Amino acid sequence: MAKALSKVLKRKSNFELEKFVVKHQPYDLAEMVTALDFKERIYFFSNVAPETGAEIMENMEPEFQYRILDDVKDHVKISLLNHISSDKVVDLFLAIHPYQAGILMEYLQRDYQDKIKILMSYEANTAGSLASVNYIGARKHWTIEHTLEHVRKVGQNADLVSYIYVIDTHGKLAGVVSIKEIILAQPTVKLEEIAKKDIISALAEQHQEQVADILARYDLVAIPVVDNTKRMIGIINVDDLIDVIHEEATEDIQKLGGSQPLEETYFKNTVWDLFRKRIGWLLILFVAEAYTGNVLRHYEETLDQVIALAFFIPLLIGTGGNSGTQTVTTLVRAMAIGEVEFKDILKVVRKEVSTGLLLGISLGVVAFIRAEFLGVGFDIGSVVAITAICIVIWASLVAAVMPLILHKLRVDPAVVSGPFIATLVDGTGLIIYFSMAKLLLNI
Repeated sequence: MAKALSKVLKRKSNFELEKFVVKHQPYDLAEMVTALDFKERIYFFSNVAPETGAEIMENMEPEFQYRILDDVKDHVKISLLNHISSDKVVDLFLAIHPYQAGILMEYLQRDYQDKIKILMSYEANTAGSLASVNYIGARKHWTIEHTLEHVRKVGQNADLVSYIYVIDTHGKLAGVVSIKEIILAQPTVKLEEIAKKDIISALAEQHQEQVADILARYDLVAIPVVDNTKRMIGIINVDDLIDVIHEEATEDIQKLGGSQPLEETYFKNTVWDLFRKRIGWLLILFVAEAYTGNVLRHYEETLDQVIALAFFIPLLIGTGGNSGTQTVTTLVRAMAIGEVEFKDILKVVRKEVSTGLLLGISLGVVAFIRAEFLGVGFDIGSVVAITAICIVIWASLVAAVMPLILHKLRVDPAVVSGPFIATLVDGTGLIIYFSMAKLLLNI
């Protein structure tokens, strides 16, 4: 598709360029533009409508956005920067060198500069850093007629027109009104008479994951962001939070594998980056696994007397690790979306141990049948079956408790729980196995 766009640009026809742009989505156009050469990119952004160009740029990486803005003429630069959503402008300015950001800042309108600087003051991954100031605000004493005039005037540059945010004389959020309610109301009615006062909002310092949970819980299309004094900072749209949910889910999945999350996409990371992210926990777990050898050495005499016990070691410790990983994966996700908290620990233990008992009995039966097929005898088959039940229950208990305790200690359970529990269950599972063998086989 980039070749098709290149052909259109070579014909130097703004009419054909407009037709081409209308037929494609901003995300797809961003992919095409990144494949163009320097002159073609300059021509493209110099000849598309500023609002269209800004929407396309919002789908690009900050480094590429800067390259384009650095290349185009000043009047194009001003138009693009003042049409890009404020949260994307913040992302751009924070991603590039402060000197470069300072130069670009001068191309923004003065009042817009002040708003951008406020958003840049919030920590990354907070509601304040994600907020956009491109919303429609109205004074609570305005009439419906006055408000509609204001919407027609500023609505073109707003990220969201569905809701009007009612602001008092001190800049505090006083209510919210849907555009439907405004259209249906009489022209002389004041906003404060129909505004919804019970507002669901996010604090600027709140973590983005918490904000995403609020938005999902109440099925909102956007959420207003306020500071500690309830002054309006901006809004966060659902499309921005979908990106957050995607990022947070990706991060949790990477952590569950015992690896630090990647800051960039997979192919943007070098081999050295991948090495650094993975080696830390691998070394810790490698050392921790060494105690499994100590357990085997301790029970060396038991193995010498009944060598058949060795046949089932990989099966049993693997089963314990798998069972624990299933439990911890479910719990870490439930904790991430606020379904489970530390106060629920007893309920979680009861549920997971009961589930572990049912799973253990099922796997114990299969383990006994497997032992019979190997011809090791009824006694050893019974040891393997009973051990399988005990190990699965033990793994379920550890996996139920560990994530909640780690979270209480302010340690991310995702990055520790899965690999740690598998390692812990390996060693303790062997102790359970050999203890059961000594007890039942009288050795």
